Amino acid sequence: MLALALGGFGIGTTEFVTMGLLPDIAKAFGISEPTAGHAVSAYALGVVVGAPLIAALCARVPRKKLLITLMAAFTVGNAATVLAPTFGTLVLARFVSGLPHGAYFGVASLAAATLAPAGQRAKAVAAVMLGLSVANVVGVPGATWLGQHLGWRDAYVVVAIIGLATMFALWRYVPALSDMKITNPMTELGALRRPQVLLTLAVGAIGFGGMFAVYTYIATTMTDVAGMPIGAVPIVLALFGLGMIAGNIIGGILADRGVDRSIFAAMIAMVVILAGFVLAAHNPITAAVGAFLVGASGAALAPGLQTRLMDVAADAQTLAAALNHAALNIANAAGAWLGGLVIAAGLGYTAPALVGALLAVAGVLLFAVTVFLQRRSVRRMS
Repeated sequence: MLALALGGFGIGTTEFVTMGLLPDIAKAFGISEPTAGHAVSAYALGVVVGAPLIAALCARVPRKKLLITLMAAFTVGNAATVLAPTFGTLVLARFVSGLPHGAYFGVASLAAATLAPAGQRAKAVAAVMLGLSVANVVGVPGATWLGQHLGWRDAYVVVAIIGLATMFALWRYVPALSDMKITNPMTELGALRRPQVLLTLAVGAIGFGGMFAVYTYIATTMTDVAGMPIGAVPIVLALFGLGMIAGNIIGGILADRGVDRSIFAAMIAMVVILAGFVLAAHNPITAAVGAFLVGASGAALAPGLQTRLMDVAADAQTLAAALNHAALNIANAAGAWLGGLVIAAGLGYTAPALVGALLAVAGVLLFAVTVFLQRRSVRRMS
């Protein structure tokens, strides 16, 4: 479990550190911060493209071998980020870095669920996701501090090293996973024909966008709106990560007790917290608390969505589990893009939180429809 989570730690670090370094990247390439945000969207797009392709095309590959290969590709992508000479090549490198993200988390989550005791699948999935949450406490603040003081490229050097360490840990400590079912591309693609899979993915893609709309521009929000010094940004990122750890643990516990209820609870909390952040962002203390709560509400949603996808995907679980992270990164890309739009329109750095609250409301409504259709289908079958 620790080896699987280490991969999540590396992925979480590279996914979120870009957001904390956007001002530095923008300055280095002589571009605006919203334009620099395209690097965030490029990584997210890589996840969206890579998750279904890799999960389907590699359906016959032994699971342990696939995990190690995915982390090798992840390491190469981050090394390319370090060496990118122009912003265009940086965007391309971030896209490549994102390709293995969804497939890794999908296969790792299924591996954890396979190894877990009965009745503790969601907790096992949350344990893998915990690596991503811990990244936001240790990896992201540490890499952000390093990037601010030594140069933004050094942050991705650290990520590449984590990727190498993960490859060794997977090889040394993860069992053969011979009990995991090997399918084929056509079986996995069957997930795309299941309405409940598609609807659950849409819930994540829409409802999760609010967290990313805020987090993408968190550095400037803290300095220009809350009035914090730039040196305090890594502390806020750590608080965000602590919120993710708390939310991840709570979400796993709640999902084992009732998957649908846990999703509703997390999304309603997200609506309230994001709306409140519009006002909270104007004070250093309330802004920091708000960052913690935004991270907690977002992370609490992930275990429930991941477990629900495994429940409704039948024999196409690898693709469905991988697509969950593609959906969350659609939310990442959309949140970063929408947040950049309202900022560029002159509405200020608190406007992304309001956009996020509206996205979360849309997610709640869509999930209500999803649950209604599932229950109606069950009644018809009975």
